[in-house]
Amino acid sequence: MTASAAKPASRMGVALPLLTLLSAAVAILALSQPPELPPALAFVFKPLTTVLILLYAWGRSAQQPRLARWLRAGLLCSLAGDVALLWPEQGFLPGLVSFLAAHVCYIVGFCTRKRLGAVRWPFLMFGLIAAMVLGRLWSSIPAALQVPVVVYVVCLATMAAQAWAWWRGSVGQSDEPLARWAAWGGTLFVLSDAMLAINKFAGPLDMASFWVLASYWPAQWCIASSLGRARA
Repeated sequence: MTASAAKPASRMGVALPLLTLLSAAVAILALSQPPELPPALAFVFKPLTTVLILLYAWGRSAQQPRLARWLRAGLLCSLAGDVALLWPEQGFLPGLVSFLAAHVCYIVGFCTRKRLGAVRWPFLMFGLIAAMVLGRLWSSIPAALQVPVVVYVVCLATMAAQAWAWWRGSVGQSDEPLARWAAWGGTLFVLSDAMLAINKFAGPLDMASFWVLASYWPAQWCIASSLGRARA
């Protein structure tokens, strides 16, 4: 790459994270209770933030094309879920299904790097976390949603555990830094969804939108970062 071509690429590498951060901040302020910005802005900036993370993922070098395909598909499913959850009541079940599909994509993607359950202790760890959260919320979850919620929680915990299995099974190998990104992305996703579930089923949390989204979008950014360096 020539020096003149490198400058726009370098500027884009700085601009995209800043644009994503700005878009996320506007969305969070618009969704806060009470809203700090007009709520209508959330209908633009919430999906836009995920679109920007998608652009970031598409700009990563596809050293592992199968992993890239599945992670990008997961981000597309997440975008559908973000749009659905702009209507918290009517869109909850479609959003749940969309994010369930996203986690399935992430699991399949991580399995291209390490066999499912190659390292077992992360499955025990996230299984215990999932059981504790479900136990805390179970009596508050409507009967019609109990089965979908259980399926979702199992899939979410499996996604995070498999990301950690990739990381801990890659120690000392060339892809260890990428696997670390995936592991922390999975962990942040569990944290975000746990707070979302507590806020929905157990009672409102203070600054719920901030805490949920301020962990959700970094989770997606970390997962996208597991695709490697930006393309030249």
